[in-house]
Amino acid sequence: MSRSIAQVLREEGFIAEVNDEGEGVKKQLVLELKYSGKHRQPIIRSLQRVSKPGLRIYKNTRGLPKVLGGLGVAIISTSRGVMSDRNARKQGVGGEVLCYVY
Repeated sequence: MSRSIAQVLREEGFIAEVNDEGEGVKKQLVLELKYSGKHRQPIIRSLQRVSKPGLRIYKNTRGLPKVLGGLGVAIISTSRGVMSDRNARKQGVGGEVLCYVY
């Protein structure tokens, strides 16, 4: 699940690179964040968890949220895998809203 979320963030341009380090049990997922501008401000301003173990949030295709009017991304876990809200709308699927990134 973590790797799938990282891949979506990479496809959407929030993360520069996703790598695995270590072997076996000590394997870790290493993310290289993206920065912008002269002062090297991080691209990810906020990451907000939506669905929690105690309260799962599910949305159909029409109910999928647009984060900051389309500037941000909602990460959705669907029957076809983890994807962004834009891809879920294109494919006509809904699912569990995992988090918002902007």
